Amino acid sequence: MKQIQFKANITGVGNYLPENILTNDDIEKLVDTSDEWIQSRTGIRERRIARTGEASAEMSTHAVHNLMVNYKLKADEIDAIIVATITPDMMFPSTAALVQNNLNAQNAWGYDLSAACSGFLFALQSGSALISAGQCKKVIVIGVDTMSSILDFTDRNTCILFGDGAGAVLLEPSETYGIIDAELRIDGAGGEFLHMPAGGSLQPATEETVKNRLHYVHQDGKTVFKQAVREMANISHQVAERNNLSCDDIDLFIPHQANKRIIDAAADKLGLKDSQIMINIDRYANTTSATLPICIAEAAEKKLLDKGHNVLLSTFGAGFSWGAMYIKWGIPAHA
Repeated sequence: MKQIQFKANITGVGNYLPENILTNDDIEKLVDTSDEWIQSRTGIRERRIARTGEASAEMSTHAVHNLMVNYKLKADEIDAIIVATITPDMMFPSTAALVQNNLNAQNAWGYDLSAACSGFLFALQSGSALISAGQCKKVIVIGVDTMSSILDFTDRNTCILFGDGAGAVLLEPSETYGIIDAELRIDGAGGEFLHMPAGGSLQPATEETVKNRLHYVHQDGKTVFKQAVREMANISHQVAERNNLSCDDIDLFIPHQANKRIIDAAADKLGLKDSQIMINIDRYANTTSATLPICIAEAAEKKLLDKGHNVLLSTFGAGFSWGAMYIKWGIPAHA
């Protein structure tokens, strides 16, 4: 008997955004900038900021709980939890372990994955491998970041760009629907252009590293922008072309929400109309690992996705890291 090769199908989605809203007008009071300047260069109007004491594990738990309620999933049915984040509650134990405990998912194992803005896509591919290999039947994949915890609110080049949030999806086996193809890349030569210098084993926390503000995001904006525009557009086009997807075949393009101009460049290369592109950067800014799952959950909630739709995900982040993924959507719009 021929063995069936199962695809990893997204069968549930959920997200969580903190209640606190930080507008561009609020940021004007912190650094020398303006609402017009931020919007014209990034497309961002506001972002969500976690309250004091609220961190990545708690936000992840809320996102998964939202998924569990809406899709009638029980905690003891979960086989694995993969968390993509660069802002774990602590270096160890893993955020996945904290979430597993919060959910009381007694049968689940899991781990964290760090690939910055590309983290969720990389984690989705990892979860897909567990499903396709028959090792797991229900895998929760989470993208979460509490970026406000590593932002220097005296640096106008970085503090305007990021926000906090979490999103989650449930992967299950399917013969027909799910992840069809993906292309993932890293290039460590780009590491110096977007990084947090201290806090790891190379530069552990000292009075000097704190004084020199080395525990915050440091970015060479122009270099990152140029690389992101080129690589996100190219890899999205590559995956679409490899799967014979014309611009009309793509029902929804869900790009990483880093900058509206980067999104526009990738969409232009694919020949897409505005109605085919999922954008929420104006309300949430760049939530790093969380942008894609938040977008996916929001698109599902707004019924922009229907069973059989062709969905293209694309991302670019620190590392440098980037990737694109083609998904045949498997949840009916009314579900």
